[in-house]
Amino acid sequence: MLSTFKELKKALKKKTKEPVPLKKNISLRWEERRLIQAIEENTKKWNRNNVTRTEAYFQVYSKHPEIHWAFLGHMVSRNGGWNMTDLKGEWMTKLLTEEEQNAFFSFLERGNWLIFQDIYPQFLLYEECLRRNKNLFHLLPFLGVSSFMEIMWTYFWGKRDPYPLAIALIINEQNYLEKRVIQNHRFKKAVLNTVGFKLYDFLRFNHILLPYYDGNHDNVSLVGETSTHFTSLHQRILLGKKLYEQLFVNKKVLEGAYLWAKDHPHTGSRKDYWPHLFNDINESLPRGLYKRRIKDCMLMDGAKRIYSPSLKFAWSDVEHSEAEGGDWFTDWHVMDYIIGHEVKAGNDIYNEYCKTLEKIELAILAKSTLPWEEASN
Repeated sequence: MLSTFKELKKALKKKTKEPVPLKKNISLRWEERRLIQAIEENTKKWNRNNVTRTEAYFQVYSKHPEIHWAFLGHMVSRNGGWNMTDLKGEWMTKLLTEEEQNAFFSFLERGNWLIFQDIYPQFLLYEECLRRNKNLFHLLPFLGVSSFMEIMWTYFWGKRDPYPLAIALIINEQNYLEKRVIQNHRFKKAVLNTVGFKLYDFLRFNHILLPYYDGNHDNVSLVGETSTHFTSLHQRILLGKKLYEQLFVNKKVLEGAYLWAKDHPHTGSRKDYWPHLFNDINESLPRGLYKRRIKDCMLMDGAKRIYSPSLKFAWSDVEHSEAEGGDWFTDWHVMDYIIGHEVKAGNDIYNEYCKTLEKIELAILAKSTLPWEEASN
């Protein structure tokens, strides 16, 4: 049993030198193969789309609040859904071509799908460990999970300390995505290196928002962070740590966020957290000229709410190809993220987000006048 960071470090060092077993290994007992098959089938059932994944994370946290990542993952996955539906909402359809919308969605959906099919089997195996009161984490590599997490779950099983496990899962998921999505040639060409993505990044429409009840159920406040340097693995891990701090350090935020999430099942529409600004029904005229509607995160007098559709009306479910194989874990120094790299979470996401909404409206107005300006030159 691993009981100290010194022992954890030693185990991680040793693991980097061991060969990674094949996903399907004939040395497994029939009972173990049956358990793996059941976990894979259950994972596939919940990995249909962003809404089902997000709900599955919430169920895990509700049953096992010691698994902090499950709630962090739930809240971040909500943001993934909002980003997906933005692409078919009132604003992005005016700024991006249909081809760009489809490419961006494929990028977001693949990442969301990959994370779930890697992490949800870990949660299911943990539940089986609890049921049997037995460490079964030697089976994780046969589920395609990194050997890094086999060590980290074993450490958690002995210590029951939620923090190292939560940060380890952040490290694992971002490393898992690195080659499969961020460094994927197709996504680099179709999304990350495009003018549309640079516009998306420039507009800073990449806030990760964590809504929570502040005092009572009528007052929904926001904390969160802005995703910058998205292609940097190091920065994405630090972002995950900042979001963890935002959500779990302040007890008022954690309790308020959980109650809010419980009261608002995820639909993918931004109406979920701000119905005063967004609606899942389009209130605007289809071909009407866009006019500014928002000031300081409030609608101007007489203005219509911004159309933000539900996921089920924005995108169909996707049939994914099998996840790429391979274990990212080759350097035990990633442990430094758990015991070092102190981060300081931001304080004022609300004002920054309000400015972003106004900036997007200005970009839409600028684009709508551009053809006239070109014609007059």
